[in-house]
Amino acid sequence: MNEDKEMMAEEEGEEREKEDEGGEERERAEKKERGVGGERGVGARAGTEKTVLLPSETYFLNGVHIGTQQKTGDMKRFIYQTRPDGLYLLDVEKIDARLLIAARFLANYEPSSVLVVSAREYGHHPVSRFAEATGAASIVERFIPGTLTNPGSEYFREPAILVVTDPMTDAQALLEGVSTGIPILALCDTNNSTTNVDFVIPTNNHGRKALATVYWLLAREVLRERHRREGEEEEFVFGYSVEDFEAEIYE
Repeated sequence: MNEDKEMMAEEEGEEREKEDEGGEERERAEKKERGVGGERGVGARAGTEKTVLLPSETYFLNGVHIGTQQKTGDMKRFIYQTRPDGLYLLDVEKIDARLLIAARFLANYEPSSVLVVSAREYGHHPVSRFAEATGAASIVERFIPGTLTNPGSEYFREPAILVVTDPMTDAQALLEGVSTGIPILALCDTNNSTTNVDFVIPTNNHGRKALATVYWLLAREVLRERHRREGEEEEFVFGYSVEDFEAEIYE
């Protein structure tokens, strides 16, 4: 288990170095291109980002890059701009790159040993779909205290790796994951602390379409990676659409 956490920490460290190295240069180029105070989003540079898993326009249209009006020091390196209404915007290149790394890491595990949780309402359906598609275990709605730490509980589980939809709303799961020493991946918005998270996936973790897009992509790439390792990538077909992962609109 410690080896897995070390491996994930290495990946996180390598990505951080890449992001730090390219950040200043990119910021200068973007300021020059859009002009001081200009807004970037679905506009000036939409479609020019170097994304691999999805066209950048798709990330924009589904609001994956739209953060909150708060930012933490932990998430500052993933933010490329502030909108006039005060919302911080996340860098889609970094979202895209980290989703691919996370998928490849999750593919290392026996499917049933992966636990994905979401207390957030709009995360319930995408998490359940992810579990259905990949064979992972899931917990939506309330996370019962002791689920990972109390062997006497009827809800007790022993996953090898944990994925949380929001470190704040899934705080109990995060706390117990840390206590058991398993690796932890987290979907983190601009207002999240990444303390105790081994690998960060920067994203809008509040929006209905954003969560559907991220979990759909993660599921697709986990399955693609499994096929690739078996030499069957050319035959890979993912039988779900993004819409299949979308939760209903709640009043």
